[in-house]
Amino acid sequence: MMQQMQLFDPEEDAQNLDNWFQGAIKFFNLDEEPRWPDYFGTAFRNWHMNQKNTQIKTLSLFSGGGGLDIAFHDMGFDIFECVEIEKKFSDSLLLNSAKGKRLYGCNVVCKDIRDYAPTEQDIDFIIGGPPCQTFSAAGARASGVNGMDDRRGTLFQEYVRILNQARPKAFLFENVYRIIGAQEGEPWLLIQEAFKGAGYKLHWRILDAADYGVPQHRERLIIVGIRDECDFLFPSPTHGPDSTNKKAYYTAGNAVIGINTNKCKTGINGRHGHLLNDIPPGLNYSFYTEKMGHPRPVFGWRSKFSDYLYKADPNTPTRTIKAQGGQYTGPLSWENRHFMIDELKRLQTFPDDYEISGNRQTAIHQIGNSVPPQMGRIMALAIMNQVFELELPFNIKYLRHDEKLGFRARKSSLTAIYKNKAAEYINLKFPGNKVDVYKKESGSCNMELTDKFQLVEHNQSNPTTFSLDFTIDYNKWVFRCKNKTNSDHKIFSILIKMSPEQKDIINIGEVHLISYDKRPVSVLVLWKFFEKKLNDLAYKDDLIQIFGYYQYKQSFKFYFKLTKEDMEPWFFWKVISHITRGECVGKTLNINDIADYYNIHTEHLLEALKMLKTIGFEIRSCNTNKQIKEGDYLIPYQFPTLNERSLQRLTEL
Repeated sequence: MMQQMQLFDPEEDAQNLDNWFQGAIKFFNLDEEPRWPDYFGTAFRNWHMNQKNTQIKTLSLFSGGGGLDIAFHDMGFDIFECVEIEKKFSDSLLLNSAKGKRLYGCNVVCKDIRDYAPTEQDIDFIIGGPPCQTFSAAGARASGVNGMDDRRGTLFQEYVRILNQARPKAFLFENVYRIIGAQEGEPWLLIQEAFKGAGYKLHWRILDAADYGVPQHRERLIIVGIRDECDFLFPSPTHGPDSTNKKAYYTAGNAVIGINTNKCKTGINGRHGHLLNDIPPGLNYSFYTEKMGHPRPVFGWRSKFSDYLYKADPNTPTRTIKAQGGQYTGPLSWENRHFMIDELKRLQTFPDDYEISGNRQTAIHQIGNSVPPQMGRIMALAIMNQVFELELPFNIKYLRHDEKLGFRARKSSLTAIYKNKAAEYINLKFPGNKVDVYKKESGSCNMELTDKFQLVEHNQSNPTTFSLDFTIDYNKWVFRCKNKTNSDHKIFSILIKMSPEQKDIINIGEVHLISYDKRPVSVLVLWKFFEKKLNDLAYKDDLIQIFGYYQYKQSFKFYFKLTKEDMEPWFFWKVISHITRGECVGKTLNINDIADYYNIHTEHLLEALKMLKTIGFEIRSCNTNKQIKEGDYLIPYQFPTLNERSLQRLTEL
């Protein structure tokens, strides 16, 4: 519990402290127990009110679940109004603005920021960060990011509009760090120019929340704009290797102590749920990749997001809590389950007594979208001290302008750490790390293809089924698609040669896909049949898990041979031969450049691409992905990847 405050002389005692934050803890006589961020916020708020300091009238924009609002309110800023468009989020703000609650006295406005204008006068400060999905990592995986091309990417202009109307002394703007490099830096330049045009000098840094007492690594861009020419220095880290006395990080395990988890269900469902049990704490799906040395790799290296099956380590801060995701989206608990909402609040440093409205997914959305309050509190102290010249009861150590933080360098060394940890677990579970040797086998079957690109076994042969046979001969796999007339005339063949490194891992040297069926869809049927055997025998979930994510260098060679030259439609077979060989694949190109390379008319190329999409090939354009410019196309893979779970399956080219 929070104890009685004991005043001390900040000038005298701070000199004897190794870390400025220890001065704050000492001033409030707090122990760093699991709820210390809550107690720290409450204690400072009480001290500030007792001092009868001048109130800093503050407007909150894009308030979300209230992370920044909690932070600045705790540090004595008067949050008189919050603006949030999402009703479910504003419901949480309303709950916590009631009498006796954390944001008591705040007026909650639920409306589109484009329709909002401040009604109050003499606003001192503005806080907020517009939605950042358009500059996110998810966008980057889809051939760049939406950025300014998405309506949400221009919401900073509404922020600037309100700055021009209210003309506060200063503001704080936060966003994802990727905004700086998005779209070759053009949005970042426009944002800076817009804020400067409103009369503000900008000070910015990319910071990691874990450096400021949050049990979570979370990199964010923080901009502080000040109307006059006064300088601003960012606060020195309070925790981690960059803190003054190298104070240990606030760990995930310590943060959740005391939360009752007796009713939590262990394990997660789904086809990959069982894999979580063997993943070492701190690692993710990559534990099951050849790169990490797993003898039975399930996934391709970097074929999933980094939070896929990510199991938090209780002895370190977690990775970033995401606002949205599926059942495999981490952080997941080291107890092999999903975290409870109360645990996620602690990991984000939301106070225990802060109420979050809505169901579980809505609550996670609000938590994951928010700035961790403890990080915000430290920023609020620095702003209160430097911008508004209020004396604090303890000294703050500030970063020099040229002083660099080391979280990026430490992040780059994590792969080696994870690999060593994976090796320890693998050696225990798979002594000798021997790869599987596939027994020689052969067989045949009739398969039917669904409209969701699934192969389903069918007992009888009919016009809609495909007759298939296979031979697994140690390191050589052969698959054949027969025709209805039992003709022995080959239509096409695809040869896949594995690299020596991959052969050592998966023990397959060559794969042959041979079709005697002239229907274009036979291409898809053969690849899906191969994929099915990969799943049955090699534990691979899909083709991407063996051939890898398209943005990374491939270690396989594909050969396509069209045996029957007069096949119709000729443009389809011409284009698919180029794609299978990897030509113009894996990068965004103009349609005319692709046509020139393939030596085909653009109209015929477009017809072929449309056909390819109908048989499971992923083809991206401005109509399927807003990040792609009009006239540009992306063919990510040399093989069909669409399945029943693919959203791309439902989009028109």
